[in-house]
Amino acid sequence: MAFSVKRNLTALYLIKIAKWMNLIMPVIVLFYKSNGLTMKDIFLLQSVYSLTLMTLEIPTGYFADRSGRKTSILLGAILGFTGYLAYSLSFGFWQFVLAEVILGVSQSLVSGADSAMLYDTLAVAKQNEKYTQLEGRVTSIGNFGEAFAGIIGGLLAVSSLRTPFYVQACVALIAVPAAILLVEPPIKSIKIKSGSREIRLIMYSVLHGNVKLKWNTFFSAITGAATLTMAWFAQPYFGQLKIPVPMYGVLWAGLNLSVGIAAVFAWRFEKKFGAVITVIVFTVAIFCSYILLPFMPGYSGLVILLVFYLARGLATPTLRNYINLITTSDVRATVLSVRNFLIRLIFAITGPLWGWITDKYSLQSALISAGLIYGTMACISMFFFLRHKTYKPDKTVQESEKI
Repeated sequence: MAFSVKRNLTALYLIKIAKWMNLIMPVIVLFYKSNGLTMKDIFLLQSVYSLTLMTLEIPTGYFADRSGRKTSILLGAILGFTGYLAYSLSFGFWQFVLAEVILGVSQSLVSGADSAMLYDTLAVAKQNEKYTQLEGRVTSIGNFGEAFAGIIGGLLAVSSLRTPFYVQACVALIAVPAAILLVEPPIKSIKIKSGSREIRLIMYSVLHGNVKLKWNTFFSAITGAATLTMAWFAQPYFGQLKIPVPMYGVLWAGLNLSVGIAAVFAWRFEKKFGAVITVIVFTVAIFCSYILLPFMPGYSGLVILLVFYLARGLATPTLRNYINLITTSDVRATVLSVRNFLIRLIFAITGPLWGWITDKYSLQSALISAGLIYGTMACISMFFFLRHKTYKPDKTVQESEKI
């Protein structure tokens, strides 16, 4: 097939829908508890998923850069279907572990490769400046899909908590033909030798050698870990409010719609207020939400959750674009995978702690602890992020990618 910007964008939209139209998330904590898991078990299970991603993120990102983003995304799509099929047939902790490992491998193959494919597709069309806008649109499509799935998943769960898993496997299958439609963008890039030494050199550049890339990646990873953690606090919070199970899906839909809407307009917000204000706004909103949520009476806490998810929608496409602006095509997927590696590393270390605090003390204690720890890490990394102006384009990168 000949390269087509329109076809690539359409395929990426479908892949995002298949990836994020998650029917199981609105009730997954209830599903785990119905199979005998505690909150500590649930966070531990998610740490297994994070460790899988952590182990494979960088190698699979490098694999995508060397073997092709399409190949990586296609393999990930196939394993995504396999993982959800395995989940639908599992009944205990260790069976869930196996399913999470398969899904972790799947996610690591798609993660980074999809954003790199999008950026390079736009680069061929000389539309790099539209990346934040398009990444926001892709992100919003995923969140709109997840919002719609939240309502459907909640309704399916009324008959059985396992039913959403069966349907989820079918949804995941959509990504396979979509990935087949992708064509690698004919973009010029610096050719380097393959091998583990090159991976180490890229990691060194990201984590130490390139100061702009280092603080960009650290700040982005801490923000990502904080938003990931809140997703696992939301359902226990619904439970404390004694919200009926069918309403879980409606609330989940509303929160994800807010992410999608914010992601669509993220580029406009940044254009109007500038990078510095944008970064400060979503950082303050995210970490203040952790501290304020435990003190909000009744349903008023849902407003805080809404603010948190709006900030998440603003942050996601914006931070991805900042990384793309200072990396070249030949290592872009690898660099994005280093970011995702750090997100999962942080979550794998802290996740079991939040679960233990929730079980032993309270959900409120876990939220405050997470807010204080993540907030401190974010403030330190944001200071250096802004000091080194890591949000500004790298001229060397822009020159190297002229078609």
